[in-house]
Amino acid sequence: MKKPFDLHADYQPEDFEFNKKFKKPVKEAIERYPAGRQQSAVMPLLDLAQRQVAVEGAAANPLYGGWIPRAAMDHIAEILDMQKVKVYEVVSFYSMYNTAPVGKYLIQFCSTTPCWLRGSDAIIKAVIEHLGVGVGETTNDGKFTLMEVECLGACVNAPMVQINDDYYEDLTPDNMREVLNSLAEDLKPTIGSQTGRSASMPCSGPTCLEKQAKKAKVV
Repeated sequence: MKKPFDLHADYQPEDFEFNKKFKKPVKEAIERYPAGRQQSAVMPLLDLAQRQVAVEGAAANPLYGGWIPRAAMDHIAEILDMQKVKVYEVVSFYSMYNTAPVGKYLIQFCSTTPCWLRGSDAIIKAVIEHLGVGVGETTNDGKFTLMEVECLGACVNAPMVQINDDYYEDLTPDNMREVLNSLAEDLKPTIGSQTGRSASMPCSGPTCLEKQAKKAKVV
């Protein structure tokens, strides 16, 4: 679940403005829509705000990850000429927007039926024990936040987690800990299957189009 949506919390900064790096993508997002329909760009602008905060947080001490402060929502409302509450409604509805500070690495556990059947409970337990924090909490160094979410759509490679923008699939407690150790050192783990499976191919290898799979060197 998302952290509480508190517009008046102490952690809310007083102001926000898109910096030079993000102003061009903001302009491009707005220009995708016809004149008078610029409010349609609210979702991409919110995503850009969250990404800018993540960049700033990666250089901060203590660390923090991407989230959307109230000041950013207000700034976007001004840019798009829309009521602030309309922006708040969008942010609070979609789980992809973080409404409170999170860690540099946001670990989102899928524990719906396919992942649960494949052992997601063991993955969650391993991460909690390894990092020493529970679901909904952040490590003291600001590196990791744990969150439980609904189905992430990678059921065939269950169990899996999403960490920031990346999917890590075919997890076991051991290879999940390896992913965490890499991230703790700010190294980039291999994304996707952690067992070397190609895409969503059966674990035992292709059951059809075998010649094409060998030609493409995916087996």
